[in-house]
Amino acid sequence: MVRLPARPGTRSPRRPSGVRASAHDRAAGASEQAPGRGARRSLARREREAGRSRSGPGAGLRAALSGRSVAGQVFVLQVVIVLLLVLAAVVALLLQVRRDSTQEARNRSLAVAEAFANAPGTVQALGAPDPTAVLQPRAEAARKAANVDFVVVMNTDGIRYTHPRPDRIGKKFVGNIGPALAGGTEIEEINGTIGRLVQAVVPVKAPDGKVVGLVAAGVTTEHVGGAVNRQMPLVLAAAAVGLALATAGTALVSRRLLRQTHGLGPREMTRMYEHHDAVLHSVREGVLILGEDGDLLLANDEAHRLLGLPQDAERRHVSELGLPPETAALLASGRVATDEVHLVGDRLLAVNQRPTDVDGGPPGSVATLRDTTELRALSGRAEVARERLSLLYDAGLGIGTSLDVTRTAEELTELAVPRFADFASVDLFDAVLDGEEPAAGSELRRAAFSGIRKDAPLYTPGERIRWVESSPQAESLRGGRAVLEPRLGEAPGRSAQDAERTAKVVEYGIHSLITVPVRAGSLVLGLVNFWRCEKPEPFDAEDLALAEELVARAAVSIDNARRFTREHSMAVTLQRSLLPRTLPEQGALDIAYRYLPAQAGVGGDWFDVLPLSGARVALVVGDVVGHGLHAAATMGRLRTAVHNFSALDPPPDELLGLLDEMVGRIDQDEAAEPGSAPVTGATCLYAIYDPASRHCTVARAGHPPPAVVRPDGSVEFPDVPAGPPLGLGGLPFETADLELAEGSRLVLYTDGLVEDRGRDIDDGLELLRTALAGAGPSPEDTCRAVLESELPERPSDDIALIVARTRALAADRVAEWPVPMDPAAVGEVRASVTRQLARWDLQDLTFTTELILSELVTNALRYGSAPVRVRMLYDRSLICEVFDGSTTSPHLRYAAMTDEGGRGLFLVAQLAERWGTRYTPRGKVIWAEQPLP
Repeated sequence: MVRLPARPGTRSPRRPSGVRASAHDRAAGASEQAPGRGARRSLARREREAGRSRSGPGAGLRAALSGRSVAGQVFVLQVVIVLLLVLAAVVALLLQVRRDSTQEARNRSLAVAEAFANAPGTVQALGAPDPTAVLQPRAEAARKAANVDFVVVMNTDGIRYTHPRPDRIGKKFVGNIGPALAGGTEIEEINGTIGRLVQAVVPVKAPDGKVVGLVAAGVTTEHVGGAVNRQMPLVLAAAAVGLALATAGTALVSRRLLRQTHGLGPREMTRMYEHHDAVLHSVREGVLILGEDGDLLLANDEAHRLLGLPQDAERRHVSELGLPPETAALLASGRVATDEVHLVGDRLLAVNQRPTDVDGGPPGSVATLRDTTELRALSGRAEVARERLSLLYDAGLGIGTSLDVTRTAEELTELAVPRFADFASVDLFDAVLDGEEPAAGSELRRAAFSGIRKDAPLYTPGERIRWVESSPQAESLRGGRAVLEPRLGEAPGRSAQDAERTAKVVEYGIHSLITVPVRAGSLVLGLVNFWRCEKPEPFDAEDLALAEELVARAAVSIDNARRFTREHSMAVTLQRSLLPRTLPEQGALDIAYRYLPAQAGVGGDWFDVLPLSGARVALVVGDVVGHGLHAAATMGRLRTAVHNFSALDPPPDELLGLLDEMVGRIDQDEAAEPGSAPVTGATCLYAIYDPASRHCTVARAGHPPPAVVRPDGSVEFPDVPAGPPLGLGGLPFETADLELAEGSRLVLYTDGLVEDRGRDIDDGLELLRTALAGAGPSPEDTCRAVLESELPERPSDDIALIVARTRALAADRVAEWPVPMDPAAVGEVRASVTRQLARWDLQDLTFTTELILSELVTNALRYGSAPVRVRMLYDRSLICEVFDGSTTSPHLRYAAMTDEGGRGLFLVAQLAERWGTRYTPRGKVIWAEQPLP
């Protein structure tokens, strides 16, 4: 590695290995590059003219063979490495072959010896008069078949019976036969009569286990070790190829080195490096050379000074040099940059960066740095202006995202901290939080608070605050303008508010305050306070203007949220006033209900439970499309109409017809009024349950069908004809008659329960079926289970749910008699009533009941038609009913003193708590109710 000589008074940069002279050429300024390149080209041209060019392949090879060059050293090193690798491969091969040969010989000799010893006839042959005659052919055949060198059979004294060489038969066996005589196996490597061999000796055992002879098999190692001779040429050929490749590689390396030095000699290269060193250290710009992976390869003195680099900065990644993240990222990326301004320490540096791999240069980049600190003041003011504009822009987007007063105030404080202030709070009048206009002199409530820390000694959200007259906040409220206190500890009226808290605030480090009134037109809704703690500079006039603009934008959103809160509260109040507060007393149904308003406004869902005559009960569920005051008012009108129509006790289909006609008239009236809105859609379901017959009559106008949960837990949706929604007109409604066993649960609901934006009504009905099947038997348990499984996280529509469990009126609580069309039958009716009341232990009602039924039966016989029937029901009250086949309804009138008749219904009205008439498909029923004693 060539080092640049140090110039007096400067530090010579350490050039890392691998950096070519061309990289140093590009490290200098543009004005200094041309002379260096011209000198280099001139020198190279003179050398070529003198015949000293080193660019040919022959010259590269000669340079590689020279031990003084790096190429020659690399060549020698590669040859040595290849030779060592070849030698190691040969030695390893020999050792492996030897090991494998010995192991193969042991395995083969043992297998052959054991196979021959255990072969059929071997034991008998040993006991024959001439064992050699029998065993020698067999041993030779086994030896040739098993590819071993010998198979020797001997007696227990070691005398051979067989041998490949017949002259060795009858002689003593060479080897250790002791373990075999003991019944074991012996494998050994010895120098035998046929050379170096591996042999195995095994016993031949008689059937009783006695050793009667021995068998030895052996293999000479030279017969299994010939693989090394076959593989040696391959190893030598590979070595020759390696040497050839090493020589060619050395030639290529030599040519590359010659190209990189451009044929310059040591003196020319020294002079060029001195020139570049002088340029690098004399320019008043920082110069950095970086590798493609972001490592710093070279930095001149000016770069060290401007960036504050450590002494060992070279060869380290730029992210490890303590530079600002943006500056380090730019240098590491290697991207092209032109006069990018970066703040490094207390200096503003203009950075220019270009890649070095142009025209075949090395990968990496070169960067130059220029000190532009004099632009810092101007740049700082521009940055502050940009940040303020960005803050106001974000305020327009981030404040007022919801129509909630408290949330809007929180958005203001969250935006201001820490971008504008260290702590911020919003204090609003209580009336504003409720949606009303504030009253003068009332207390404020802290609606929102944000800060860089949570332990500040300031008022917390929810606290009531009454600012004293001398405080900056009171001054801001009185004058309706913003107040700036640059030094909070010196404010004259601040300590009068709360001396102890003031001392803690100043001690905490809060030193500056801006308080701005929240104004919406002529209304002052509250105050916004901004405190500064971390920043030592106090708020100034520019900060005051920014605070006023920020609060002015937030005030519009706060006032909009206040108005929405007021309207929403009015709508909710109206809606709840129109819904039933409590359910009426009745004995036919056990009822539980739920009503959940929508998250975004008031809707028009409603329900009702209406007691009817004859211990019957009507259930109503309806829905008006839309939200807001109009939907709530329409719902109230429809509910009132249902109440009035149910007093006439019509069947469900007739009641829906009357309701449909009324909605049509409402639409006509609304359409005639400019600026009004007709009913855009309304649905209703009306059901009447009779506990005496356990029948339920249902009709619906565009409403989802009811669900019935039988006592056994099965769930069904009865097929109730779906009429059109209310207001369409012209189409009749139909009813469905359901017979409900005692303990059944009738479930009525609005579409908000089963239908949502992300869920189809069929899926909702299936979920409802599953929830009802798993719910408990009581109506309360059923309501809870349905809402837990069906209720969306944020319901977009109102939800009304009624679960009614049926009761049945016991047979002994019902008494009924047919009445002949004979006036004399009235006496029989009175007698039957007296007996029945005695059975019910209601003797106190005997006189009034006889009188009521006498009048009603007499009217039926005189003015009605057959058949006439009397029924008494013993429920929460005593109910007397007279059925007849006429549709003419009696009317109550006041008889004159001289009139002979006309007082019957008057007496009934005076004695009964309620009375009335209802019509049936075959006539009418006149009924009267008496309270129980």
